Amino acid sequence: MSATTPIRASPTSSDAPSSDAASSDATPATTGGRRTERGVAALHAIWPPLLVGVLAMLGWELVVTVFNIQKFLVPKPSAIGSAFGESFPQIVVGVGKTGWVAISGLLIGVVLAVLLALVCTRFAVLATVLTPLAAALAATPIVALAPVFFKWFGQVEPTAKQAVVVAVVLFPVFVSTSKGLLQVQPVHLELMRTYGVGGWRVLREVRVPNALPYFLTSLKVAVSLSVIAAIVAEYFGGEQGTLGGIITQSAGLSRYDRAWAAVLAAALLGMTLYAVVLLLERLLLRGQPPTRAHP
Repeated sequence: MSATTPIRASPTSSDAPSSDAASSDATPATTGGRRTERGVAALHAIWPPLLVGVLAMLGWELVVTVFNIQKFLVPKPSAIGSAFGESFPQIVVGVGKTGWVAISGLLIGVVLAVLLALVCTRFAVLATVLTPLAAALAATPIVALAPVFFKWFGQVEPTAKQAVVVAVVLFPVFVSTSKGLLQVQPVHLELMRTYGVGGWRVLREVRVPNALPYFLTSLKVAVSLSVIAAIVAEYFGGEQGTLGGIITQSAGLSRYDRAWAAVLAAALLGMTLYAVVLLLERLLLRGQPPTRAHP
């Protein structure tokens, strides 16, 4: 008789602990930890400016009260807040009209600036011609441009105010985007030449990704300039009910608290546009390593 050898059952995948299961068990804790870290980082980023803002408002209120500063010089923050609440419907309408001019002019100026930067990158001769012209346009004061544009495009339509915004935002976006398109690592260009790639494909795959941080940085500056340019242009004419119109009308009637309320609305508009650009930057640069070069 032959002896039978006992057969031992080998451990199957169902008996052995699964690495996928272990990783899936750790995933919720890891995700929760990351969310907590992001929340703490966001809190640390938000509370310092909020604290400084609150202390500044309290100091402003205290100084005006103690030294009995007249409201036509500097009104109290509490008076500005009351005027903001009383004139809220008119301020909302003003934000809509001024915001439309600022945003539309900003978009037109950004598109023109990017197109000019792309053309100048492709044809270096044009850069020597267009860059000084853009610099001269940027050096021209808004108060000099606005009356001329109103004479060209008329007082009623918002075209003149949009042209002022375009002229103001064109230069910073054009210069920064051009810099990002041109300051590419030589090794990247050499690698593309090795693969026999050139022309627009190099622009699309190498230069444009390199210029994206530069463009977004200039866009942060341009959004603030667009609101300033729109309000300054509104001082010279245009339809009624804009933020610039509310400021000039209220100041003329010695309603300085209402004028400052419109200024507060303009500041909130600029901060909102800036926050949108920050969100856009986070979405577009997600997963990219931080760049050391800045415009």
